[in-house]
Amino acid sequence: MLKLSANLSMLFSHLPWPQRFAAARAAGFEAVEIQFPYEHTVAQLQDWLNEHQLKLVLINAPAGDLMQGGSGLAGPPGKEAEFASGLQQCLHYATQLGVEAVNILPGRLAAGCKHAQALATLHANLLLAAGQLAQQHIRCTVEAINRFDMPGFLVSRVEELQQLPSHPNLYWQIDLYHMARMSEPLEALLATHWPRIGHLQFADCPGRGAPGSGALDFDKLFKQISSLPYPFWTGAEYRDSDGLMPWLPALLQMPPSELPAN
Repeated sequence: MLKLSANLSMLFSHLPWPQRFAAARAAGFEAVEIQFPYEHTVAQLQDWLNEHQLKLVLINAPAGDLMQGGSGLAGPPGKEAEFASGLQQCLHYATQLGVEAVNILPGRLAAGCKHAQALATLHANLLLAAGQLAQQHIRCTVEAINRFDMPGFLVSRVEELQQLPSHPNLYWQIDLYHMARMSEPLEALLATHWPRIGHLQFADCPGRGAPGSGALDFDKLFKQISSLPYPFWTGAEYRDSDGLMPWLPALLQMPPSELPAN
């Protein structure tokens, strides 16, 4: 199933935040994602969502210094209390806003930390998050990010996702861009592992731009996603400077059986 959501942290980035919601709805999206919503109050976000009849389907748990080049919160030993506190903040936002899924970013290997120690910490934090989110009927996802954009990232490949702990509420978040950067075979990944995927995202590769700006065959990929029993959202998360989406209108208008194929 292909259900499209717009990642407002990257799309319509030329607009102030309130206008991004309006732009997403005008483009035809019914759902949005926000990487880190915590600069806005719950009330602000709820007002913007209600005004434009949008559903917020995904947010990230707080990740500390990760986006500034640090190691984040989920992997470094010694930051367990900070991770747990961030998770509580995330739960407040997610439950109040009806969020379907919360993404945990594994982070980078911290300086002076052994890889095995970081993975052990990550595993414990993922189990904590998956359990607490399950109590609120919210999916917990964990995302693999390529090591070209984020050197030292703890989880970057499918085989590394497979080594994460098992929990009925712990899913993979698969961004086709990151997987393509790591030379993972996208069609085989989707065909084999779709039951483990709790959220999909996409951008073209190598530039992380809109579909059609790079080398990925999105006609084939969208057709495949549409044909799968995968029930969750597929988020557009690419670098966008003008909000123009020539790839989108035909896709929104076509029933799944008529999605383009090669």
